[in-house]
Amino acid sequence: MEPRNDTRLLEFLLLGFSEGPELQSLVFGLFLSMYLITVFGNLLIILVVSSDSHLHTPMYFFLANLSFVDICFTSTTLPKMLLNIQTQSKIITYEDCITQMNFFLIFSVLDIYLLAVMAYDRFVAICHPLQYTVIMNPWLCGLLVLVSWITSVLHSLLQTSMVLQLSFCTEVEIPHFLCELNQLIQLACSDTFLNNVVMYLAAVLLAGGPLVGILYSYSKIVSSICGISSAQGKYKAFSTCASHLLVVSLFFCTSLGVYLSSAATQSSHSSATASVMYTVVTPMLNPFIYSLRNKDIKGALRRFSAMAIRKGPIVLRLKNFP
Repeated sequence: MEPRNDTRLLEFLLLGFSEGPELQSLVFGLFLSMYLITVFGNLLIILVVSSDSHLHTPMYFFLANLSFVDICFTSTTLPKMLLNIQTQSKIITYEDCITQMNFFLIFSVLDIYLLAVMAYDRFVAICHPLQYTVIMNPWLCGLLVLVSWITSVLHSLLQTSMVLQLSFCTEVEIPHFLCELNQLIQLACSDTFLNNVVMYLAAVLLAGGPLVGILYSYSKIVSSICGISSAQGKYKAFSTCASHLLVVSLFFCTSLGVYLSSAATQSSHSSATASVMYTVVTPMLNPFIYSLRNKDIKGALRRFSAMAIRKGPIVLRLKNFP
């Protein structure tokens, strides 16, 4: 196929996971369930944190932001995938593909930065408990989130502007369920050397940097926990980090695996499967991980449920009032 610079007529084909029509209904039901669980689970975390004064602390402020980003993260890809399955169409326009890639980059980098910020918060809480309220003040918490947003948006704009300079064939098949940066670069008809350099350099800086910070924070946390004499104190300190550490491991192992596998092999099936883990499964599991292993969240959920139950009869009485 000949490369074409007129991108207004260009369309991509998102092949997804299965080309067999007999499996499409199963895939649709599975991903629709996962998407609804992700949205309602993370929305519940946001509502509980915002409504319960006991959770107005830096740790849960960052958790609420992570839940919001996770909702946006999955919403950039799954609705389009579900629509394509429902309409039995695999087409996505050039403009929609670039837009999806742009927002996907924003929220994926935001996820990484928020996980790093949460690791720093746990580091300060365990290694410097007496200075925690002074260091993690509201101004610093807001600044950390703001810097994360600015860095993510600037990185996305850089990558998107470079992809816009590439030429694509008039019909391009993407063996994936989303328009991912490395997939678009691999399918371009023009020279992509600079794009690959910038992509992997950004991956090292924006993913490797926070990962090093997370590893350093947890090395200090483990060292501090080992210095605690009582077993109960060790358990209490570790329990505040276990949920976050599990989410970090799940996210980084799968996301780094996507880019490492794409660099080592041209096979897209393993890359698509790994992408599901960090774009769908991890955001879906986050509310369960943080709520099931966290006494504060479980207590807040009980109070939130009790408040909703108490308000229910009041609303019904007001509706029945003549």
